[in-house]
Amino acid sequence: MTVRTRFAPSPTGSLHIGNVRSGLFAYLFARHLGGKFILRIDDTDRERSTEESLNEILTDLKWLAMEWDEGPPDPGYFQTNRVARHLECAAQLLRERKAYPCYCSAEELDAKRKAAEKAKRRPIYDRKCRGRDFPGDLPLPDRSAGRNYTIRFAMPEAGQTVVDDLVKGRLVFENTDLDDLIIVRSDGSPVYNFASIVDDIDFRITHVVRGDDHVPNTPRQMQMAYALGFSPPAFAHMPQVLGADGAPLSKRHAATSVRAYREGGYFPEAVLNYLARLGWSHGDQEIFSKSELVEFFDFAGCGKSPGVFNAEKLLWLNFHYLKERPLAQLSAEVRPFIAQRGLTVPGDDEWLQKMVATLRERAKTLVELVDFAGFYLKDQIDVDPKAAAKFLRPDIKEPLSLLTDQIDAISGSFSEQTVASSFERVLGRCNMKLGQLAQPVRVALTGGTVSPGIYEVIAVLGKPRTVSRLRAALTHIS
Repeated sequence: MTVRTRFAPSPTGSLHIGNVRSGLFAYLFARHLGGKFILRIDDTDRERSTEESLNEILTDLKWLAMEWDEGPPDPGYFQTNRVARHLECAAQLLRERKAYPCYCSAEELDAKRKAAEKAKRRPIYDRKCRGRDFPGDLPLPDRSAGRNYTIRFAMPEAGQTVVDDLVKGRLVFENTDLDDLIIVRSDGSPVYNFASIVDDIDFRITHVVRGDDHVPNTPRQMQMAYALGFSPPAFAHMPQVLGADGAPLSKRHAATSVRAYREGGYFPEAVLNYLARLGWSHGDQEIFSKSELVEFFDFAGCGKSPGVFNAEKLLWLNFHYLKERPLAQLSAEVRPFIAQRGLTVPGDDEWLQKMVATLRERAKTLVELVDFAGFYLKDQIDVDPKAAAKFLRPDIKEPLSLLTDQIDAISGSFSEQTVASSFERVLGRCNMKLGQLAQPVRVALTGGTVSPGIYEVIAVLGKPRTVSRLRAALTHIS
């Protein structure tokens, strides 16, 4: 058997971290066993589905390098393009008396639900319409044609449905507790739970990996598959992703969309690594390459308890990948973030790599790196008034003026070594320690009191901009 897994997001908004984690586990399982990973777009919610959300989902998955073997742009993998097939299956169930028309109105069903809740009974459909006779060629619902009824699936009235869940273990459901689910609405549109299992059957999906909020749907979908003459796929239900307070992960805990991390300057490897470890483990290993995730993944390593999202741990992991990245790659990756700020790189690739090298131990994301690099990238800097008042005082004017002349006089190589020599001459002449001069220079060149080493900063800034900013500081002191 060739393993075939699927990820079926709805294009009704951004791709949620918890949702994409299930997709990632489906992807890793398929790749681990040399199978196929299918991307299906469940766009049956036509009012909320948008082209913008679809494009964002596709961009996110490509960014995460979760490549799919079958799926978009093939129109056959969009659920709305398969409605005729869903209705064909519904008609088959009607002919075989495995489904039936329900004429109960919405008001009647609401009254029954309220009565059940008042009596503290489970609010399931009482199967009032199940015993009615109807012709085998009963047409499907169509309000415009006056056929105002729904189609319900006739669940078995005895026995059990057993789910051998790959994560949660064996789950047993009494069929008497499973109500007759609507599979076609009164307007003639199939419901998600029915369309989904039909698609899983048609696409030969062998394993469905999804959140455990879908557990109640699973026995119903399994019975629908049996009724259509097929064996259902195996199921793996992943525990939910929670915030630190135990509530479902939401924006009050941290950013919840893949897009937010992509645009926030995180690396796809870091997000992928973190999501894989959110509910799965392989010994004590924390950091995995993608190839290692594929090699080691199995459902035996998945926990049964909810995963708790820790934004600080993800940030730490991203910092690890930032520090380990080759300078050329890191520099290329930061360029778009520089451009987004409306800034330009005042040098070639080699200059940019030197700049990045001075900041990579300080920044945890690409966005932070650009934030820290502002004084390198801007022609004009804003000097913090408090820092200027503390360090750009009249008593520093003479040594600062001497240093400016020394740096301006450097000919040939302009490097950390030649800059250090200039400092040493001034420090010796003025009988000063490095900190007494370095901090005023740092304020003059960066606008603040925190930066990489002052020799590094000057070597990257270059002589013209260094001299210009030092002269501006001298003017400020005067």
